[in-house]
Amino acid sequence: MMEISAPGPSDTRAAGRALAALARPGDVILLQGPLGVGKTVFVSGLAEGLGVEERVQSPSFVLVRTYRDGFMPLVHADIYRASTFAEVEELELLSEARDGLLVIEWGDMAASRLTDHFLEVEMSGAGEEPRAIRLSPHGDWRGRDLELVRC
Repeated sequence: MMEISAPGPSDTRAAGRALAALARPGDVILLQGPLGVGKTVFVSGLAEGLGVEERVQSPSFVLVRTYRDGFMPLVHADIYRASTFAEVEELELLSEARDGLLVIEWGDMAASRLTDHFLEVEMSGAGEEPRAIRLSPHGDWRGRDLELVRC
């Protein structure tokens, strides 16, 4: 596990942008943290790092947003409102993102059931507090140099 301090939104975005350089097609990132911690800001940084020009929006109400205008597709899902794993399976997230990067907010329910290879990104901090971003690699993510993500 590695922890990064992100004093402001620009640092949170920069951490996401740096992480994009380590992403490979078919990768999965599980993003966790309370409401308002900056998960969408982090994903915006990932998108920038992938060359996505479209503005990233939270998928809270539509469940999944896909951005295809970057170097590889970015599939951004929010499964907060899914009450069972069967509902998550119906979204067919892994097949949707097989050629791109899949980022799942509130993915703790799906973590061990989707794949053994994922990066867990846990964010904490509230209000004006600096954000802490913890990166916990699983499977083939363990071999990547996460030190490159430091802000």
